Amino acid sequence: MKTFEQQIAQLEQFKQIKEQLNKKCGLHWIDGCTDSGRLHFSYTLSEDFKKHIIVTYNEIRAREIFEEFSSFDKNTVYYPAKDVMFFAADLHGNLLVVERMKALKAIIMNENVTVVTTADALMNMLLPIEEIKEKIIHLDSESVISIEELEKRLVMLGYERTYQAENPGQFAVRGGIVDVYGLTDENPCRIEFWGDEIDLIKSYDAESQRTIENLMEVDIFPACEVIADEDRLKSGIDKIKKDMQEVHDVFRKKMKTEEAYRIKTSVNELLEMIENNISSSALDSYLMYFTDKAAGFLDYFDFDNTLITLDEPVRIGQRIRAVELEFSSSMENRLSKGYAIAGQAKMLRSAEEVFALLSRHRGVGYFALDNNANEFEAVDRISVVMHSVPSYSKDFSMLLKELKKYKQNDYKILLYSMSKTRAKRLSAELIDNDLMSFYTDDECHEIKPGEIMTACGHVRSGYECPENKFVVISENDIFGQKRLRKKKKKKYEGSKISSFNELKVGDYVVHENHGLGIYKGIEKVEIDKVLKDYVKIEYADGGSLFVLATQLDAIQKYASVDAKPPKLNRLGGKEWTKTRKKVQTAVEEIAKDLVELYAARANSQGYEFSEDNVWQQEFEEMFPYEETPDQLAAIDATKRDMESKKVMDRLVCGDVGFGKTEIAIRAAFKAVQDSKQVVYLVPTTILAQQHYETFKERMKNYPVSIELLCRFRTPAQQKESIERIKRGTSDILIGTHRVLSKDISFKDLGLLIIDEEQRFGVNHKEKIKKLKENVDVLTLSATPIPRTLHMSLVGIRDMSVLEEAPSERVPIQTYVMEYNEEMIREAISRELARDGQVYYVFNKVNQIEEMASKIASLVPEARVEFAHGQMKEHQLEEMMMEFVNHEIDVLVSTTIIETGLDISNVNTIIIHDAENFGLSQLYQLRGRVGRSNRTAYAFLMYRRNKMLTEVAQKRLEAIKDFTELGSGIKIAMRDLELRGAGNILGKSQHGHMEAVGYDLYCKMLNMAVKKEKGEEVSVGFETNVEINVDAYIPDRYIPNEFQKLDIYKRIAELENEDECEDMRDELTDRFGDIPKAVENLLRITMVKVHAHELYMTSVEAKKEYVRFSMYEKAEIQTQKIPEVIEMHQKELTFRAESKPYFIYKLKKNKQGETENAFEAIEKLLQDMQILR
Repeated sequence: MKTFEQQIAQLEQFKQIKEQLNKKCGLHWIDGCTDSGRLHFSYTLSEDFKKHIIVTYNEIRAREIFEEFSSFDKNTVYYPAKDVMFFAADLHGNLLVVERMKALKAIIMNENVTVVTTADALMNMLLPIEEIKEKIIHLDSESVISIEELEKRLVMLGYERTYQAENPGQFAVRGGIVDVYGLTDENPCRIEFWGDEIDLIKSYDAESQRTIENLMEVDIFPACEVIADEDRLKSGIDKIKKDMQEVHDVFRKKMKTEEAYRIKTSVNELLEMIENNISSSALDSYLMYFTDKAAGFLDYFDFDNTLITLDEPVRIGQRIRAVELEFSSSMENRLSKGYAIAGQAKMLRSAEEVFALLSRHRGVGYFALDNNANEFEAVDRISVVMHSVPSYSKDFSMLLKELKKYKQNDYKILLYSMSKTRAKRLSAELIDNDLMSFYTDDECHEIKPGEIMTACGHVRSGYECPENKFVVISENDIFGQKRLRKKKKKKYEGSKISSFNELKVGDYVVHENHGLGIYKGIEKVEIDKVLKDYVKIEYADGGSLFVLATQLDAIQKYASVDAKPPKLNRLGGKEWTKTRKKVQTAVEEIAKDLVELYAARANSQGYEFSEDNVWQQEFEEMFPYEETPDQLAAIDATKRDMESKKVMDRLVCGDVGFGKTEIAIRAAFKAVQDSKQVVYLVPTTILAQQHYETFKERMKNYPVSIELLCRFRTPAQQKESIERIKRGTSDILIGTHRVLSKDISFKDLGLLIIDEEQRFGVNHKEKIKKLKENVDVLTLSATPIPRTLHMSLVGIRDMSVLEEAPSERVPIQTYVMEYNEEMIREAISRELARDGQVYYVFNKVNQIEEMASKIASLVPEARVEFAHGQMKEHQLEEMMMEFVNHEIDVLVSTTIIETGLDISNVNTIIIHDAENFGLSQLYQLRGRVGRSNRTAYAFLMYRRNKMLTEVAQKRLEAIKDFTELGSGIKIAMRDLELRGAGNILGKSQHGHMEAVGYDLYCKMLNMAVKKEKGEEVSVGFETNVEINVDAYIPDRYIPNEFQKLDIYKRIAELENEDECEDMRDELTDRFGDIPKAVENLLRITMVKVHAHELYMTSVEAKKEYVRFSMYEKAEIQTQKIPEVIEMHQKELTFRAESKPYFIYKLKKNKQGETENAFEAIEKLLQDMQILR
């Protein structure tokens, strides 16, 4: 038994309730329990039950309870309610479905489980749990199932077939291998078949596609919430058609042609989607048509083994009534306007039914106040004597006084801290103050009267039980800081697949020697009875180039910031050579500048900051979230730079909300520790205000003085701030370009932090340069920087890249739907009901005022304003400030919100005419919401012209990718990265990047930098290998062209035997046994690698001779050539002509058969290694 459990179990009232629960079903009301006290009480009660359901009144409270409860009960899951309002969307994000399915899996698979949920979830109609259990696919080595049958069952469970399973809810079939990424699984699994029998099951890493470990068995859970086999599907469709026809006829009789047309088209589209297995989420609202007896969430548990805990029954009752009312009025509206049919109105269980069910279950309800929950029937009501502990608000002396009093009265005292280090430190500090205490890892330690015990655990607020003299004090009570529980993420380190830029026929490509052309696909070509794959590239004037698929390393996909089509080169023309030369010169110049700048900085002496002290550690531990690995690496690198002798100049890149500000805050705190001043320069007034608030909040417990200089400050306030900075009585100055004015001087400036440097003008940049001299500089940028550019600048520019989103962000639920005023009204009303705010993105300035008044008439209770880039700057700032201060509910704005502002209260964004935006824009806009612990909603509205045009259809598919965080995000990231590359290299380089394409530009820059730094650059010659054997990847081995190209490119990039062996393992792992043609391909690549090491330009095997042509500037040990010839006396000769070469005559055996050319070449290259 846990320490708190032992104490609660001794309470008289606890024993009384436990006895009552064991005797009879029904609800027991409990008064007097405090916030965390009731969770400890419930946990102790639930020990006698296998299942435990905690129901609360809203999502935020549910997540809070889940955070706290799961810290002492690992078998705790969160079950979010289904969204019954926005089911009409064409595409849903499946993130909440994943959470529900994970909870469902725990309920089915675990004997003991605690489920935290909301009142709304109890009302949802679901498939009976037996039907779900029947559909789970269980596979082990004994299973017999054909691949076709497995495929059919996966589709029925809502899985989508793709060429590579890399996201949850996908599967892929390649020959005798099936990859499945279970919706509820941490890693996907790979199933290898032998006929209809399962040969092997293993888990693999989704990113690298490589095996992690072998598995004995696997259970595949459904990926959707409505599962119907063929018969159910057919009868369900018939019922839907019948209901739709009835509604349609009624509308026609009443002359409501628009409504009649609406209901008919929407239902027909749904049916078409079902027939094509497109989207199972669309079926959710039609559940009642596909099952004979739908169930509610409570039906998933048996009465005898389940305890229900109601957190505030009065508020739960009010919430259930409110949901019922909202749903019925919304349904009434939809039915009358042709947005729904009758069966969809049965998606919720009635409030009365839920109340009656809860009243029959065994359960307890906790009340904060002594009031009645009339909706429920309770068996009895018991009062528990439990008090809240006072908040010590960082007053340690008050805490000591209180602890001494408790100790004198023989109380058992338990202090919880969120981390082991702090719990140990707290214990040590108490001992230093003459209070005996101890720290323990033992959760079940029995505490004795008068003892003070510190432990690691998450308790929101403490409580005191006078009856048995027991008190719990939490870290929040001591420090007044709300902290989130840190989630530990298991991470498998797989190497990333290097190419996600999937090449499609028609894409622009750049060949290093021939320039810009159009990719036309892979073609098999047979020459001298030997089959090989060639990549076809078409140039201007119809010229075609065939490149051996093994030489793909010379080709890159063309990428540029502007989506304008580039000008094609002519095959064999001179313009490409000119372009390359021009870019080469520019690249060499920038490399020279960068290297010189770096050298100058490395030689300059800066201030050496001292190493972290106790205050720094404590300050960092007060950060309420878990840092991402990238963030930790960036923080570490920044501190190392500050502690070194050189002047720091570090760039931190990462998307908005990825934690750049926290890095800046820690660096600033470190500087202030050494009595240095810090200036934080930001591009806009609102951002200055926001950062000022953030800094004040983070540093409120420490003697750090922070000033703000911007337009929101009066001249008098500004004057005072400037004076304090001059005198050195203020530590940190945050402001816009106002901080660069002449009247500002610092007493002892140690650190300059610049946010979004590219957004400052030329004059400001000059002033920044002056400020930078001998001061450590930390620059932050929200535009991500491409990896390749990052790599080429390593060692010149100190850069930290944040690529991973913080884990505690609640996912954004994305819907794609036709413009629909009813939906807009509901989305806004729902957000306002939870006291949130809404962004409405409308990109037409001339109609924006009209749009704002239309929204105001749709939702009269909302305060609606509009903002756009053509407004005066001052006016725009004031409008934004009002929005930040929650004086505006709905802000109708153009895409100006795309950058910068971080408002955690805005959790719904509606994007008008979403089909007109690029993916990267949608990605950034969507990132404006979802910055708190609430579920955020993004509605992408498009106009549908009866039937979608082909272009719009494609765009919608791309948005679907984007909704499910698939490759769409990668494309969006690519766009943003190119923008970032432009920012970091400056405008002058932008044109050169456009001319040769981004990838080749990076390659050239990398070479130039290496050359400038005096590093070895590989000599420019290519090695061609021609051996008459079939060397290609057969379609039956890798049918998908994307994957095939990717593998060809990666084989072409192999550099040694180890990498080749690794590639063999990967191919076998992912695609099965390697065919002869692919093995030949790998061997040819290795021949090419070894020949290149020996400075050979070609290796050609023709009939009975093999010719090894040498590079004329070859750096080999020529004196050892005779030794090599000696080894192969009769067969090998060397010709020292202007282009020297070796010639080898293949041997014949006694039967007259010629030796294998392949083996002879491999042996010869081995022997020639002595020339290196």
